[in-house]
Amino acid sequence: MIFMKFEYEHFTDKGSRPVNEDFADMVSKKDSSCFILCDGLGGHGMGDEASRFIVRFVKEYFLKCSSTEEFLSNVIEKAHNAIHEKQRELSLGDKMKTTCVIFVIDKDKGISIHVGDSRLYQFRDNIPVFCTKDHSIPQMLVKTGEISESEIRSHPDRNKLLRALGDNHETQKFDRNEFQLLSGDVFFLCSDGFWEPVTESEMSALLQSSGNIHKWLKNMAKLAKENSSGKNMDNFTGIAVKIKG
Repeated sequence: MIFMKFEYEHFTDKGSRPVNEDFADMVSKKDSSCFILCDGLGGHGMGDEASRFIVRFVKEYFLKCSSTEEFLSNVIEKAHNAIHEKQRELSLGDKMKTTCVIFVIDKDKGISIHVGDSRLYQFRDNIPVFCTKDHSIPQMLVKTGEISESEIRSHPDRNKLLRALGDNHETQKFDRNEFQLLSGDVFFLCSDGFWEPVTESEMSALLQSSGNIHKWLKNMAKLAKENSSGKNMDNFTGIAVKIKG
């Protein structure tokens, strides 16, 4: 069995907002590692608390689970129930809500699960070869053929989500994707504040020209600010993971 090595880099910025409702972290044990990124829902209150609560919960549950499959099969439902319990404890209704994207490296395999519109990209040879599908109204309209994928960024309902941790649905559905890892693959977890102002072609061009993931994140953050000039810029957060073999 091959155990894939990796390097990673993390970046976050509150943009033009008074509070950073994004939160991201990672945790490792034995032959597996887990990266988590959450974006608390603005306008609902307690978004920053929600994102931090879920990241902490996911980290603790990952360390507690005896297998990666146990973790992946149960973490979203358990996190959803845990944040509901926190809402009840604090009499918050459904104010604590957040997106969540998780990426696990387990030996020579990568697995992602997500809820909401925080994304995971996979780049191979500097080219984007995979992107998660948002749980949002614009993504649903893409699926039904009413708009194109490129119109998501400018759609008036861009921020309307169909799923989030802490919403009032009793069951929480999530999407799962698996990847065979190759040396040189780059994975990018990011909140919508990052992918909305930076297109996939711009991400790809900067990955090719930056030389390493530290410079890549730095250059993408600079471009995100430039492309958001004059706008009320959202919090933007990203984790870049490069597989080293």
